[in-house]
Amino acid sequence: MVEEQHITILCLASYFKGNTFLEACKRQGCHVILLTKEKLADEPWSWDAIDERFLMPDLGLRSDVIYAVSYLARSRKIDRIIPLDDFDVETAAALREHLRVPGMGDTTARYFRDKLAMRFQAREKGILVPDFCPVLNYDDLSHFLEHVPPPWVLKPRSQAGAMGIRKLYSKDELWSRLDELGDQQSFFVLEKFIPGDIFHVDSIVSEREVVFSEVHKYKQPPLTVSHEGGVFISRTMPRESVEVQQLQSLNKELHEALGMVRGVTHAEFIQGNEDGRFYFLETAARVGGANIAELIEAASGINMWSEWASIEFANIRDQRYQVPEHRRDYAGIIICLARQEFPDLSHYDDSEIVWRMVKKNHAGLVVASKDQSRIETLMENYSHRFMNDFLAVAPPLEEAPD
Repeated sequence: MVEEQHITILCLASYFKGNTFLEACKRQGCHVILLTKEKLADEPWSWDAIDERFLMPDLGLRSDVIYAVSYLARSRKIDRIIPLDDFDVETAAALREHLRVPGMGDTTARYFRDKLAMRFQAREKGILVPDFCPVLNYDDLSHFLEHVPPPWVLKPRSQAGAMGIRKLYSKDELWSRLDELGDQQSFFVLEKFIPGDIFHVDSIVSEREVVFSEVHKYKQPPLTVSHEGGVFISRTMPRESVEVQQLQSLNKELHEALGMVRGVTHAEFIQGNEDGRFYFLETAARVGGANIAELIEAASGINMWSEWASIEFANIRDQRYQVPEHRRDYAGIIICLARQEFPDLSHYDDSEIVWRMVKKNHAGLVVASKDQSRIETLMENYSHRFMNDFLAVAPPLEEAPD
């Protein structure tokens, strides 16, 4: 067990997020080090919670990060390394391996970042996944194309969300895209496209046990919103429904199969329109993006960022983590890219609104209620209003911005 006065947490942040985590660490009396990118230097970080801040041009250059953190470790004993963004998960794992710091190592991190690795592992453990094929051996690819009818989805193995994903309808279209990718094509996986409803299950895992999870359903698949434009909506599912029970059980199987020990996760599943079965799509060892943390907190009172810090400190102190008492209400989130630089949402005045997005060229709200049908009604109403009042459409991102 680490002595209280010597607890030091190093947080990696390729994007501006995680202030709540930093604040929770500081409340625990921790020495907080933030390593982030130079371009994020002027973001409104929670400076009162940060003891030391270091800047680098690019946290994606793993060898440079290892050199830099190893230099810091000469005069600081680092007890835990936390990736605040999905893009930092593998770097954090490599640092833990190099410095011999407790936590998720390289192999397990692969299961939570590499879409090919997580599919192989899930399938090996008996979890249903869409038919897929690595973009490696061309004979295997040709066999896949002959036996799995289009459309297919070509996905980057280590991007986040819908970035870089292409939906393809013919062999010629696929081979043409692979020619464009050149030497980068092995960093992709080809998968059968399954039409259906997509759900996300956000969890707290403590000592290999899923101790808290919430099930939400996207109104439209994130791929559709990203590529065709539209409004992003997710809302809490009826808690006693068969679908929720099935997904919570499947989610537990998944994280046992992938070897998650402790932390927070965001997993996505699709329920196929043709067979009604749930297929695993992807998971991540982080708090869900697109302000899903605000959605979960509105429904339950559980703040995923704060609880992530609590899990880490319980482990450091050799204590048992306890999930706080929480609500079982319902919530919905709606977000869209906005035509206006600073959209005016003042005419959205329903009493159920508990959070308003403040972000340039974005409009967003979270609503909460004890009545799930009220959430559905509000989300349906707001979806039409947001399209008329705010919606702008931008080309989909092929990769994460610098």
